[in-house]
Amino acid sequence: MKTSKSPRKVLQVAYALAREALSPYAHQFSPKKFTQHQLFACLALKDFLKLDYRGVWQLLLDTPDLSAVIELTSVPHWTTLQKAADRLLKKTPQSASWIRRCTRLAARESSAAERAKGRSTAPASRRTT
Repeated sequence: MKTSKSPRKVLQVAYALAREALSPYAHQFSPKKFTQHQLFACLALKDFLKLDYRGVWQLLLDTPDLSAVIELTSVPHWTTLQKAADRLLKKTPQSASWIRRCTRLAARESSAAERAKGRSTAPASRRTT
């Protein structure tokens, strides 16, 4: 099984999946500072890179182009990510499998894009003629 090596692609796929499956906000009176889609994508990135909450928080602070992929105007504090994980991942057991699904889908999309450009994603053959 191939997985994506691109954090940007994982963010894009996780964000798209979350937009299809989750409501934008947890409840009517939520602060509306971050959507559940954005928080889920951050959690997928955390799992993908095997970081802790502070690690993914610092990464997003240091790389604003990654934040822009999921339309973040400001980076959620690590405690916000931790609370979102409790809410999003622990209430719904299949959410953890969504994160793994995001990395697989990101790999498929990047493979398809490479094939469309005429590049092969298969390893080079050892045979020479």
